[in-house]
Amino acid sequence: MELVKLGEKTYYIKNPTNIGIYKIDEKNVYLIDSGNDKDAGKKILKIIDEQGWNVKGIITTHSNADHIGGNKVIQERTNCDIFAYNIEKAFTENPILEPSFLYGAYPFKDITNKFLLAKESKVTNIENNLPEGLEYFNLKGHFFDMIGIKTSDNVYFLADSLFSQETITKYHLFFVYDVKEFLNTLEYLKGLDGKLYIPSHSEASEDISSLIELNENKVKEILNKIYNICNEARTFEQILKIIFDDYQLVMNANQYVLVGSTIKSYLSYLCDEEKITYEFKDNQMFWKQI
Repeated sequence: MELVKLGEKTYYIKNPTNIGIYKIDEKNVYLIDSGNDKDAGKKILKIIDEQGWNVKGIITTHSNADHIGGNKVIQERTNCDIFAYNIEKAFTENPILEPSFLYGAYPFKDITNKFLLAKESKVTNIENNLPEGLEYFNLKGHFFDMIGIKTSDNVYFLADSLFSQETITKYHLFFVYDVKEFLNTLEYLKGLDGKLYIPSHSEASEDISSLIELNENKVKEILNKIYNICNEARTFEQILKIIFDDYQLVMNANQYVLVGSTIKSYLSYLCDEEKITYEFKDNQMFWKQI
C-alpha cells in the first residue's frame, strides 16, 4: 500500500481497491472504503497511525465485500462511524445479503468467502452526515445505490463506475447489476469537471474519457454478443457457457455467481428493450430474439 497526496486535504492509498482519505483537520480523517478484508484494514490503520491521524469515519461507496472488508476491524479499533447510502447501508450491516443476492438463494459455503462475504459493521445513513468539504453523488448501475465522493480539492472518487483497461482486457466481463443505469452513469461521468478522478480499481487520472469509452464499448459488445447468442432459443446455462467459452474464462463458484448474475442483468436489459423475449418449454426457460 502506498499513500499518495492528491490535494490540500485529499489523499489515497494505492491498493487493489483504492482507499480515499480526506483530512477534516490536522488530526482527523475520513476514509472512503476500507479494502477487501481484515488484513487490508490493519494495513490502512498502520498508514493512518504513521501519519499521526485518527479515523473519524468511513464512507462506504457501496457494499461489495472488497470495499467494506476492513470496516469491522477499523471500527472496533477506532470507534469510528461508518456511513452508507440507502440499500448499501442494509447490505453493509448485513453482509450475508451479498452472496444471497448473487446466488438467488441461501448461499452454499463455497461462496461465503471473504471475496463475497464481509464482516458486519454498524452503519449510519450518509444523508446530512458528511463533514464540510465532502459531497456524495449517485453512481447507480454497478450495484444498487452506489455513490461517489467529491472532495473540496475537486477530486472525484468514482467507486466501481469504471473498470480498468487491464480488467476489461483480461476478463471482459465486470459485474453490473443494472445495465441501463450503468450506461446512464457513464454518460453522467462524461460531464464531470474534476482535477483528478480515482476509480476504485484503476490509477488516478486527470482524464477519464478514454476509460469511459472503453467501458461503454465493452458493455455494448456484450449486449450484442448475448443478442446474437439468442438467435436460437437458449437457456441461461447455455448462454453462460457460450460466454465463458468465447471469452476463454474459467468457471468456479465465485465466477459462476458473479458473471452469472451479470449475464442475467444483460438479459433483463435486452428483454426490457424488447430485443429478446422468453418462453417456457418442457419446464425450462428459454431466451430468444424477438
